[in-house]
Amino acid sequence: MPLETHEIRGHRPGPHILITGGVHGDEFEPMAACRRLIATLTPDRIHGRVTIVPVVNVPAFRRGHRAGDDEKDLARTCPGRPDGTPTEQIAHDLSALIRTADYYIDLHTGGTRLQVIPLTGYTLHPNAKVLEAQRRMSRVFGIPLIWGTDPNLKGRSLSIAREHDIPAIYAEYLGGGRCEPRGIDAYVAGCLNVLAEFGVLPSHRQTVGKEPLVVEDDRPQSGHLQINHLAPVEGFFDPAVRLGQFIRAGEPFGTVSDLLGRNVTTIPASRTGLVIVLHSFSRVDAGSSCGVILEIPEDQARTPEHWLN
Repeated sequence: MPLETHEIRGHRPGPHILITGGVHGDEFEPMAACRRLIATLTPDRIHGRVTIVPVVNVPAFRRGHRAGDDEKDLARTCPGRPDGTPTEQIAHDLSALIRTADYYIDLHTGGTRLQVIPLTGYTLHPNAKVLEAQRRMSRVFGIPLIWGTDPNLKGRSLSIAREHDIPAIYAEYLGGGRCEPRGIDAYVAGCLNVLAEFGVLPSHRQTVGKEPLVVEDDRPQSGHLQINHLAPVEGFFDPAVRLGQFIRAGEPFGTVSDLLGRNVTTIPASRTGLVIVLHSFSRVDAGSSCGVILEIPEDQARTPEHWLN
């Protein structure tokens, strides 16, 4: 199944910017934002070329799940294989498309099971020119948290961009199975800001809100959301924190209990900082991440509402 892409080719020369949503089939704000961008952008406004893919992982979307029938995570499968499983074939086609871009924006959310503080992220690329472009992209995107992470994570869309020196960012905005209007608005505005920043949409006036918190962490596995605060058993997850809350290491992050509530296991916070990801689906599998804490000093913390407005 070929990727369903929409290309807007401008009347004047300029760079090629690629925007994707739906790498995971249960992340809906990116899909809606991409459709709005398709309706908004016209060739007469564009210098260069914009390619938009609202739903990269169509089989996963049809299931209403993160992954397709082969249960492979597309964001761990790049560069894929042309003769592999459906997800491997999609990863192959997506990787080929990424290689044609001059800049890349990959839009995500927490899907049906997680919620993520609005953030933009990038790899801490060894090429200073690429890294600076990624910092510019994240800053003008206009979301309150910016996170630079381990440049060596494999299998991701941004891994392909990194390997080919293509400046790339990803974005997260809530999730939990909803399609949050604030997230759609933020994604449309952020993408338009990036297009303006790099001359693709020169007539657009950027609108950037509050000064972002910038955290860069090059330690191995930083940015890997699925390895934090793992559920010790299958059961009912009851969080002890809110998304955007500041928490100290050792404090209760949440509990997992059996169906009768007789066996309750507390998950302690592994570090001190900001809760940026929280498992919002009450049923949890053994070994699944219940959330992520971003290490920051307490004087940089804000109210949970700060991060969501």
